[in-house]
Amino acid sequence: MDQQPEYSKKLEQELAHYHEVESVHDLPRIYHYWSEKYLRPKLQSFGFESFEDFFLSYISPCCAGTERQNCEIVSLGAGNCDFEVKLATRLKEQGILNFHFRCLEINGAMLQRGAQLAEENGVADKFSFEDRDLNAWKPNAPFDIALAYHSLHHVVGLESLFDAVHSGLREGGTFLIHDMIGRNGHMRWPEALERVTAFWNELPRRYKYNHQLKRFEDEFMDWDCSQEGFEGIRAQDILPELLKRFEFDFFLGFGNVIDVFIDRSFGHNFNVESDWDRRFIDRVQADDEALLETGQIKPTHMLAALKVDGAQLKAYQNQTPLFCVRWP
Repeated sequence: MDQQPEYSKKLEQELAHYHEVESVHDLPRIYHYWSEKYLRPKLQSFGFESFEDFFLSYISPCCAGTERQNCEIVSLGAGNCDFEVKLATRLKEQGILNFHFRCLEINGAMLQRGAQLAEENGVADKFSFEDRDLNAWKPNAPFDIALAYHSLHHVVGLESLFDAVHSGLREGGTFLIHDMIGRNGHMRWPEALERVTAFWNELPRRYKYNHQLKRFEDEFMDWDCSQEGFEGIRAQDILPELLKRFEFDFFLGFGNVIDVFIDRSFGHNFNVESDWDRRFIDRVQADDEALLETGQIKPTHMLAALKVDGAQLKAYQNQTPLFCVRWP
């Protein structure tokens, strides 16, 4: 894509922010309380115990069924490659060795950490690392699986990236995604913001300290995270653009109002040992779930498997991809 001044500025901010970040996916303890109690049962209803299980449910059969030397896996925006190394380690533990990860990432510091991590875990021979801007990437060889783990919400050129994946996937290939699909900048749409504000007003002040922005927010501030860098830059367009190009083989949407109270900014204010704190999170979750089920609000997270054709959709209850789109 054209390197306009605004894009270049945001790219510089993005690279600087993640240059020293070694634990991209660390979350507060209250998140894990919520995920174990409410998200894991949804995964279990499909036979998965974890996100890793979901990804491996497509990668392992690819390895077993290929006649080529390897099942080729392209990871889009791999970051520190920690998730990819976990998958590779589990494949190796299962006795599966015919796979290869191509990790694409624009941040060279993160790629270096990924290479070191792969070496430390004895899977370095199963990886290659490429410094690539996903906004301009075109595949130079076909692949069996494209993998995007919390990377798409950093991409400006979604259309060109999804077209590239579409053209690069081999017949029967799969695009595996775990990502954010809420409003741009991880803001709340008005119907969700109303519920967030209502719960926010119940909280004592000690719960309102923003650990990321280092400030108290007596009134909830619907912060646009895309003001610097690419955080959530086009999150709301991910699901609509995928629907234009792919068929969904699996879809699980989850979360919205609850995000505010369990994520990095405010989740650290909640104590999992506190009965009051757990009951509050339980009430927010119940409200969130009821609104999601009726379509009054739409999910902000997505776990999905997509194919160019031949997909057979499995979704949670009535919450199909089309049902879960929040059109701007």
